[in-house]
Amino acid sequence: MRVLVACEFSGLVREAFAAKGHDAWSCDLLDTEIPGQHIKGDVLDILNDGWDLMIAHPPCTHLAVSGARWFKNKQREQIEAIEFFMRLANCNIPRICIENPISIMSTKWRKPDQIIQPWQFGHGETKATCLWLKNLPLLQPTNVVEGREARVHKMSPGPDRWKERSRTYTGVAEAMAQQW
Repeated sequence: MRVLVACEFSGLVREAFAAKGHDAWSCDLLDTEIPGQHIKGDVLDILNDGWDLMIAHPPCTHLAVSGARWFKNKQREQIEAIEFFMRLANCNIPRICIENPISIMSTKWRKPDQIIQPWQFGHGETKATCLWLKNLPLLQPTNVVEGREARVHKMSPGPDRWKERSRTYTGVAEAMAQQW
């Protein structure tokens, strides 16, 4: 299966699918952190390249409700973020998962099909993650653990905080590759 992991610099989801034998590619404006099949550039340029599955992680800066207090000052950026999200959602790929935190897309488009947590996939942390699905089943928990902490929410400020907060948990990536 040809898998596109859109807006992924970490390579974690890409490598989980590659480990299962899929022709998996990540695409991001940034270089990948894990060497592998990565396209550095705009994902919109490659959406029609014959993908069977896309897992997309569009930037959430102007969509996540955690940043709602700044929305009034970023109306143009928010419109652009919504348009980008919808271009991914409406592209001609048979199976799609769009991942984002709790966001305005629940009202601007539709409610997510599923909300998952890292603690359902072997990580003792909380981070509500919405999944909007097209022709994919709900992701089933693989390893429910105790000791739930809001580590991502409590991260210290710094230049790479956004990168650390946006990383997909390996347990979630592995569940996606196993189940989809």
